[in-house]
Amino acid sequence: MTWQIALVFALLIGAMVGFAREKTSPDVIALSLLVLLPLTGVLSVKEAFAVFSNPAPITVAAMFVLSAALVKCGALDYLTSAFGRTAALPYPVVLFLVVAVVAFVSAWINNTPVVVVFVPVVLNLARRMGLPGSKFLIPVSYASVLGGICTLIGTSTNLVVNGLLVERGEPEFTMFELAAVGVPVALVGALYLAAAGRRLLPNREMLTAILSEEERREYFTEAFVPEGSPLIGRSLRAAGLVKARGFRVIEVVRDGVAIHLDPASTPLCGGDRMILACRPSGIAQARSMPGFDFTAEAGLEQIAAHEGVVFEGAVAPHSEIIGQSISELRFRQRYRVIVLAIHRGGKNVREKLETMPLQMGDILLMMGTPQAMDELRRGDDIILFDRPPLPSLSLHRRIPLVLATIAVVILAETAGWVPIELGAIGGAILLCLTGCIKPKEAYESIEWNLLFVIFGMLALGIAMQQTGAAAWLAQNVVAGVEHVAPATAKPIIMLACVYLVTMVLTELLSNNAVAALMIPIALGIAAEAGLAARPFVIAVTIAASAAFATPIGYQTNTYVYGIGGYRFSDFVKIGIPLNLLCFAVTLIVVPRVWPW
Repeated sequence: MTWQIALVFALLIGAMVGFAREKTSPDVIALSLLVLLPLTGVLSVKEAFAVFSNPAPITVAAMFVLSAALVKCGALDYLTSAFGRTAALPYPVVLFLVVAVVAFVSAWINNTPVVVVFVPVVLNLARRMGLPGSKFLIPVSYASVLGGICTLIGTSTNLVVNGLLVERGEPEFTMFELAAVGVPVALVGALYLAAAGRRLLPNREMLTAILSEEERREYFTEAFVPEGSPLIGRSLRAAGLVKARGFRVIEVVRDGVAIHLDPASTPLCGGDRMILACRPSGIAQARSMPGFDFTAEAGLEQIAAHEGVVFEGAVAPHSEIIGQSISELRFRQRYRVIVLAIHRGGKNVREKLETMPLQMGDILLMMGTPQAMDELRRGDDIILFDRPPLPSLSLHRRIPLVLATIAVVILAETAGWVPIELGAIGGAILLCLTGCIKPKEAYESIEWNLLFVIFGMLALGIAMQQTGAAAWLAQNVVAGVEHVAPATAKPIIMLACVYLVTMVLTELLSNNAVAALMIPIALGIAAEAGLAARPFVIAVTIAASAAFATPIGYQTNTYVYGIGGYRFSDFVKIGIPLNLLCFAVTLIVVPRVWPW
């Protein structure tokens, strides 16, 4: 082992630890690798920055745009509206249909927007069937993964592997090559979820369950601090208004502007207007507090549960509010609703909400007027769960153009007329030119952090190949298998090892990062053992996407984690058997379709 190999392994281990700890953004870690590799002399600057000539990340970006245009024009509205008619069917049948439909759609467009669109649909379906949403949400996420492994464009991981193959002179994937193993895996997965879902999926209440019946009936009212009030010069805490029973101070308006105040230190002034949220039993309590003037008492605005205005929503994957706190956003002024609680990581949070930076997939329990709720529904920052999204009627006439564009991209690649990267970019440009999606929306739909993860890990893959680290690892794997396995079983055992290592890494790291890391190793093992490379490449591609046992293994798992009120163990319980099923199907199918 040379010092270059040792350094590459050290950087690899450091990156894996950084990814797993989640203290630093994955794209920052990946870009750090891109800088450290030339700085340490492992790669030249030219070799490191050659990753930007790889077509895979650009293709992934273009596919994000095509997917966003398909969702934005409302093409899925017709499909999701049909789910309401299945509520009378038995649960296993309904779940199988849900998984099958979501998997089919995910085979053609990016997984994340598919899950975002279908979450309100299946929650509404669950409500009609009298079941908790937790009986459907994990299967929706899993279905998007299962569908994504069936086609070249189904997931960004497939495109990354394809780009690596082209870069190394290997035959690239055809559009439907992966379907030979992807379709059997998806079918087995759908049958397993339908059969085991009722027993293995938990009964989890959503965030509204933490509210009592009284808390679901609150009123907005205004209280003024008149001149001479004993509250003047005192903070909310000193005045006993922070922990008052039955009502809460939502906002303080001074000189017509909502001010940011510290409840412990900011003094109240004469003329301040306070917005209060009062429970029915708390109105009398608020009126009895000295120093208030309820001049607006006659105009109380009721916030009642039967009106549907205590509601939940998730922070959308591309929302501009990610990373900002409730107070920084001036949430009530911006959206005219108040946040009662936040669900994150399996926990309901009701304290210190104002200072908590929001993350993708955070579930917000909110209260507001029906008008404010409808206004929030029309935005792109928060996905509401009360009912399926409103149809995009104004854009429905563009559905044929979007579908035709995607069909041409698929046909051109399948027939070998145009490489997938040219077809995808051309399709994205056409949709922008025809107004199906605005350029700004196109840029916002791209997961730029994912692209930078891919670039960084591609650089590490090049370093493993250039330094001989991949070959060194491959030699040791092959030598180890030869010591313990008979000659006839060596190929299948090595294939199983490659699959299992990829699968375990994918549960902890980015699937695209794992694919970029494992492809050089898989090619090295095949070359060292004198076997065809294709079976090992296919195994890595499937295993890099088939992440079911943790909520962090795939972005869609993370997204439904909070929405369904799941615990980490829920994914382990239903995900590990599905991992093993996918492993078994892959080992059976791959050697028969792609011989050694």
